Amino acid sequence: MDIYKINDIGELISGNPYVGRGIVVGKSADGKNAVSAYFIMGRSANSRNRVFTEKEGTVFTEPFDASKVEDPSLIIYAAIRELENKLIVTNGDQTDTIYDGVKAGKSFSESLTSRCFEPDAPNLTPRISAMLTFAEKDFSYEMSILKSIDPEGSDCARYTFSYPSKAGLGHFIHTYVTNGDPIPTFQGEPERVQIPDDIDVFTNELWNALDADNKISLYVRYTDLESGTAVSRMINKNK
Repeated sequence: MDIYKINDIGELISGNPYVGRGIVVGKSADGKNAVSAYFIMGRSANSRNRVFTEKEGTVFTEPFDASKVEDPSLIIYAAIRELENKLIVTNGDQTDTIYDGVKAGKSFSESLTSRCFEPDAPNLTPRISAMLTFAEKDFSYEMSILKSIDPEGSDCARYTFSYPSKAGLGHFIHTYVTNGDPIPTFQGEPERVQIPDDIDVFTNELWNALDADNKISLYVRYTDLESGTAVSRMINKNK
């Protein structure tokens, strides 16, 4: 087993019916861009009734058809927010928890100590989060997963991973291993994945690899490290 292998993300995902929600962070192969991506999938009608919207640099999940919303608490939230020289990406309303915590002087991991996995037994979906920190025309990033320590949800296990940025290398963390009942949660360290130079190549590879029935939305952002200018791509299955 090559622990330093950098995987093709399309090959990791293709054929897997349900990896849930996923975050990718890394640096493009040419070293010029900080790259972040977030996608959502869904099995229930409530989960599938969503789209991404972007307003002034913040990305939200919103209902596609407001009349069909059953429980908004776990599906409607700000997924991506900017704070000074930082970009926060998460799969839930802990985006705001990190934002408020960092703004108050806490670290990324300290900000998350007040949160745990989602209260959606029996799945007990993990909360996954990432934060990019920009400085001197480069960046570093942290990733986190908060997951149940046992099938009963008696307590929360907390894992934080910190990375320097390296050209062509990204890390991919997602909520589930694959489909199931209950759904098995993500295991181990974030997976090492290739980050191409072209935003459209990366966006299309990721979107096309996600299961056609269960994928809902994808957002990808490339931030030029020299200028700080960001470009993005957003795909919504519901239009």
